[in-house]
Amino acid sequence: MAIIGKDIDLAIKLLNEGEVIGIPTETVYGLAGNALNTDAVAKIFEVKNRPSFDPLIIHTNSIERFKDYISEIDTRVYDLAEKFMPGPLTLLLPRKDIIPDLVTSGLENVAIRIPQHPLTLELLSQLDYPLAAPSANPFGYISPTNTTHVNNQLGDKIKYILDGGDCQVGIESTIVGFVDDEAVVYRKGGLSIEDIEGVVGKVNVIEHSSSNPLAPGMLKSHYAPKKQLILLDNKKAINSEGKKIGYLGFQHYHPDIPAENQLLLSPNGDFREAAKHLFAYMRQLDSMEVDRIYTELLPEKELGRAVNDRIKRATIKD
Repeated sequence: MAIIGKDIDLAIKLLNEGEVIGIPTETVYGLAGNALNTDAVAKIFEVKNRPSFDPLIIHTNSIERFKDYISEIDTRVYDLAEKFMPGPLTLLLPRKDIIPDLVTSGLENVAIRIPQHPLTLELLSQLDYPLAAPSANPFGYISPTNTTHVNNQLGDKIKYILDGGDCQVGIESTIVGFVDDEAVVYRKGGLSIEDIEGVVGKVNVIEHSSSNPLAPGMLKSHYAPKKQLILLDNKKAINSEGKKIGYLGFQHYHPDIPAENQLLLSPNGDFREAAKHLFAYMRQLDSMEVDRIYTELLPEKELGRAVNDRIKRATIKD
């Protein structure tokens, strides 16, 4: 298993050697490597078993460093960055040639963000390159929100996990790009569409793609537990067919399922709390002695949109 600790010097040593490590962010834990080192980037894809057509996000510690990697930066970028960075926002922008094709899956734009975690910001401030860092889990499975999740899944493939505690947002960043005068949301995430529209005006939301995604995290099937996750509408009666049933609810328990097999994302109806708990509770139910898991959608507003996006994609099977 990987070593877990807070040793930034060791993390830097391993990254400089071309290794990949686990790092904390406010969203989910990342599997990080030198974004300018194609061998390190290839190792990220290999460790995750991630398809090469699914691009990566690069991470840096300040908007001033964007100019090293981005060829065009307009005023909307600065407006969003000033308001929401560091934070759960990723911007999809034209890349400079210094960014390898492997990072962007050959696309002309690169996804870039500034994570809101003191340990990782300190790490990034001591590096002279950005970190490519998708979620630190096998491709398609539930994203990790603590070091135990990372170690259980990838501990035999990486040497070190930087321990930053539990992730405070709990779902991935929102990805925003620009097409001419239009702001486009490519992935719903930890920053609400309402917040983004408060800065740049009305946005266009792009739905997922089964292949050839334009940005990271756009594939239709994603974030799934190993057990079957079934979306239940309007608390209809459940036909268990002799199976043991688990339930992931928003505020209220389901009357037809034993309480010990149920978890509630937020009994108080708090979208932020629900987002923070989503992946951890999916994992918990996945590890319980149940045969299948039922779940429900949240109200389609604010961070409820992003939670619903993850739930819908977790219930889709190829």
